[in-house]
Amino acid sequence: MPQVSPRKNSNSRTFNSQQSLNGAIKSICDIMRRSNCAGALQYVPELTWILFLRILDEREAHEAETAEAVAADYQPSLEAPYRWRDWAAPEGVRRKELQNGALGAFFAFVNGDLIPRLKGLRERPNSAARQKVISEIFSGIERTRIDTERNFLDVLDKVHEISAENVDTTHVFTLSQVYEGLLLKMGEKGNDGGQFFTPREIIRAMVRVIDPKVGETVYDPGCGTGGFLAQSFEHMAGPDNRNITSPDQLETLKVRTFYGREKDNAIYPIALANLVLHGIDEPHVWHGNTLTGAETYGGLFAGAPALYDVVLMNPPFGGKEGKEAQTRFAYKTGATQVLFLQHVIDGLKAGGRCGIVLDEGVLFRINETAFAQTKRKLLDECDLWCILSLPAGAFVNAGAGVKTNLLFFTKGRPTERIWYYDLSDVKVGKKSPLTLEKFEEFFRLLPTRADSEHSWTVERKEIDGRGYDLKAVNPHAKTDEDTRTPEELLDIIEAKGREVADAVAELRKLL
Repeated sequence: MPQVSPRKNSNSRTFNSQQSLNGAIKSICDIMRRSNCAGALQYVPELTWILFLRILDEREAHEAETAEAVAADYQPSLEAPYRWRDWAAPEGVRRKELQNGALGAFFAFVNGDLIPRLKGLRERPNSAARQKVISEIFSGIERTRIDTERNFLDVLDKVHEISAENVDTTHVFTLSQVYEGLLLKMGEKGNDGGQFFTPREIIRAMVRVIDPKVGETVYDPGCGTGGFLAQSFEHMAGPDNRNITSPDQLETLKVRTFYGREKDNAIYPIALANLVLHGIDEPHVWHGNTLTGAETYGGLFAGAPALYDVVLMNPPFGGKEGKEAQTRFAYKTGATQVLFLQHVIDGLKAGGRCGIVLDEGVLFRINETAFAQTKRKLLDECDLWCILSLPAGAFVNAGAGVKTNLLFFTKGRPTERIWYYDLSDVKVGKKSPLTLEKFEEFFRLLPTRADSEHSWTVERKEIDGRGYDLKAVNPHAKTDEDTRTPEELLDIIEAKGREVADAVAELRKLL
């Protein structure tokens, strides 16, 4: 979340440690868990819209102050009594009226007035881009999930304590990072949300390799909660926006850089809120099925480019599409990852760069025509300059144990050779996740594509000869080979058998 200038705030609480901020978020979730939001798939979406309105109000108050200081006009997205400061803040005028009114008045306002009002913002004449984003964040919300007004007010009071000015970011992660940690809970403990999450350390590694620059467009055609786009923003802007040299550059990042697509009705609003929390004022996320082209809402995607400078994505593992999707692609298959790979190649500009997660099966399968044809297309149209083989448990905390690889390529020139790096020997589990430290040697060797115990290069001719099997097989891997002959093994078995017989005979004597 971007920093704002200090100003008077009724909140006395400050968060000067990571533990204190995490504790505040946990206490909010605890209230929700006892209030008809038992699991993360229920309480995270609920907290999303509440937290979003809190941060939006703070941001627009700051923007209004800035505009007033330079005598500029400012039009807020929300007006009274729909701003957080009116109905949710403890001292809000509308809140006091509702609390002192008839029993049930507060929920009547929230469910019957506030939510419908915000959902309908996109239909207003000349609605602004931010109003459309607000409308889409509320697109799947009919009413609050929280069971009682008292519990709802408790949540509001705790959320109100969280603001940019009372979070000490020298010692505490930004609120956006805390929120990302909250999102991951949707993929844990059998919540069936793991398909929408890529581990943060893998995202950071991929963004670092692709290195998007200010002025380039960044696209994720299956963006889930927006992790790749959010991390790209942080990478391009730098800590405290230190990479930004002009107001125009910041404006470019906030409104003309990030594009995504997401079909899941529950995840799409969360992606929008996550990107806004990271400081992206206009996240251009298309709601619908990327592969079939079936659109739910495309209003935020107006003016999107046809081709992109950078693509970063993690297609769903093991997904299947029907013939409706397949008709849109040159090489027909139901395999979602293969169709997304074709989509990505076609969506890159000449010179555009891509980092994509693919499971092992896509790399080694050559018995299905579309798999081989798509990989040949990749090698013919792009320079596939690196394949990084991840440990088998890299996605275990996101609910998937499949073996995966990271592919990095550039559009516009054919592949001549591929540099491989193998992280397969790293042990990863739920209590020992993959960290960025494990990538240190990879980052060090990448610029020169040097050979090592974990890295090697394969020429294009060899790949063509094996039918476009791209699987990483480390030629330097140490294997414990048993050199004993069959006769020697039989002698050993016979000797062990005699030992067992002798032991049994001794036991019989004792009996």
